[in-house]
Amino acid sequence: MSNAAKITAAKMPRAPDFGIPAAGWRRRLYTIIFESDTVAGKRFDLLLLAAIVMSIGVVALDSVAVMTERYGTVLNTLEWFFTLVFLLEYLARLVCVQRPVRYARSFFGIIDLLSVVPSFLALFFPGAHAFLDIRILRLLRIFRILKMVA
Repeated sequence: MSNAAKITAAKMPRAPDFGIPAAGWRRRLYTIIFESDTVAGKRFDLLLLAAIVMSIGVVALDSVAVMTERYGTVLNTLEWFFTLVFLLEYLARLVCVQRPVRYARSFFGIIDLLSVVPSFLALFFPGAHAFLDIRILRLLRIFRILKMVA
């Protein structure tokens, strides 16, 4: 790493010990995902916040029998859409940090993973539908976006 890159990396706000890539597309992705003081970072956070709120709405509507009966296919499609969005976001977070295992083991890394796993478990284990309520953990992701956690 060049001296200029070291100085730039030292000045940038950091995610807790996940590691900032020095340059390239991973650095750009890191900036968008982890640094909300940039225009792209703010847009990313707002889009993610909207996706979380809409996903929680879908989960809530899906818990009402009448809504599931009438709109079950639409709700299921939306749930899978949001699950794939959150999975891609989780994978992007893992790809853009230098220490992905550290991120995966962090509080928010575990929350991110737990917010998508139940949908996939339900595909392979029919009895796993009871775990689908864990999807509400997506709500905890809002705290990261709103910077409510120290």
